[in-house]
Amino acid sequence: MDKSQIREHMKVVGSDGHSVGSVDRVEGERIKLSKSDSADGQHHFIDMADVADIEGDEVRLRKDRA
Repeated sequence: MDKSQIREHMKVVGSDGHSVGSVDRVEGERIKLSKSDSADGQHHFIDMADVADIEGDEVRLRKDRA
């Protein structure tokens, strides 16, 4: 997986197919999610180790949305 393929506004999807949010930006080895997609209005982060694949405009995770 090449993290340079991850771009702003890409959809992030859990292994269960449910949306987790959208990419704000990549910071080191973490993806920062847009706070506008968050129920609590805060930024959340995903570790690169949790990324299973990048396909089209979607980042697919190894874990489900929960």
